[in-house]
Amino acid sequence: MSDDRIISFIQPSRNNLKYLRWSYNSIRKNLGYRHEICWADDFSDDGTWEWMQETAKKDGNIKIHRNEGPTRLGHTILYDTLVKMATSNVVMIYHADMYACPGMDEAVLDKLTKGSVVSATRIEPPLHPDGPEKVLVDFGIEPEEFDEQGLLSWINEERPEKYTRGIFAPWAIHKEDFLAIGGHDPLYAPQSKEDSDIFNRFILAGYDTIQTWKGFVYHMTCRGSRFKDGAMRNPAGKVFMKGRESSEWLAQNLRSTRNFIRKWGHMVLHDEYLKPIVPPKYDVGFVVENCDNNMLRELEPWCSDMYGDWVGHKGFGVNKYIEEEQPNTKFKLSNKLHSHHTKPINDIVISFDAQKLTPQNFQIIVNMSEMLSDSGEIGEMEYDIFKFSINSLNTYEKELIVCES
Repeated sequence: MSDDRIISFIQPSRNNLKYLRWSYNSIRKNLGYRHEICWADDFSDDGTWEWMQETAKKDGNIKIHRNEGPTRLGHTILYDTLVKMATSNVVMIYHADMYACPGMDEAVLDKLTKGSVVSATRIEPPLHPDGPEKVLVDFGIEPEEFDEQGLLSWINEERPEKYTRGIFAPWAIHKEDFLAIGGHDPLYAPQSKEDSDIFNRFILAGYDTIQTWKGFVYHMTCRGSRFKDGAMRNPAGKVFMKGRESSEWLAQNLRSTRNFIRKWGHMVLHDEYLKPIVPPKYDVGFVVENCDNNMLRELEPWCSDMYGDWVGHKGFGVNKYIEEEQPNTKFKLSNKLHSHHTKPINDIVISFDAQKLTPQNFQIIVNMSEMLSDSGEIGEMEYDIFKFSINSLNTYEKELIVCES
């Protein structure tokens, strides 16, 4: 069999043994033993590592790795550790709470070529809002009540052949294509937004994104750090997550969102099928009057440099902000925040009074990349409270394709 018809499944896991065992059994039962499985245990304390070791002794096509702690590394790092360990030409980023339906592998491989990324289609219980990129059908919310026969009957129904252009896990790619752009960016470790970042880079690198609707996984969803307590159903049968999103996940999601904005200059954008939309990346400097620390926190991620009078703080507030925020980012904030006595050298300089910002005109900042792309011109202009000095409309997004880390 061609090496390009063998997949290395990339599965980090932390305290997810129940789901990982269920996922493993589906791969071997429905896809056979030809595919390699690469597991990383992220400092679990639920018996995951012991089970991985025991299973790898019985199944000779498994590679295992353990993070010995004392803290988690997260899947942002461990995905790439496992990709480097993988021996197949094709790797698939695959969550620990996914059930592989029969034929999923062949459907993905049939569409995969060099320079492409192919996603299978997710079937999910109705725990999250519906969307055109997935299928919502309730075949169970926990492995103990999983309706395998109901799912397999649904899979076997006739349906028209369909392909869309979105991307979401599980996705497969040639290992050399993954490594060519440097894999995931550790900026987002331990998790959150690392997928959106690498998807942007796939698009900018010219990779073709394909979602096949002939290959399916059943996805329990969010059974890692986001919803640690799993799901349940009420007496009427309605399903919901047992607890709120964990404080750990919420804090990390905020950090990663801010770092995504720092890197790309915009929020995560995509079409209805989750194909990324990547606006241009500009070199923007903010010259801000009346900027207290609360506003500094809101504004800092949205620009390359910031120049302020730091009213009421005499510089102490800026130093305090840097001290508090620097542990959350690899961007060196002391090189980014300047006194208003420093002359801006950015391609685009935007001056405004922070006291005049409102939720409405802040959206101009949020949508700045699209606005400059649509109507930006060299010269001076004013819009709402903002004064623009546009010296150049050079864009830098393609410099972000390869992660050198």
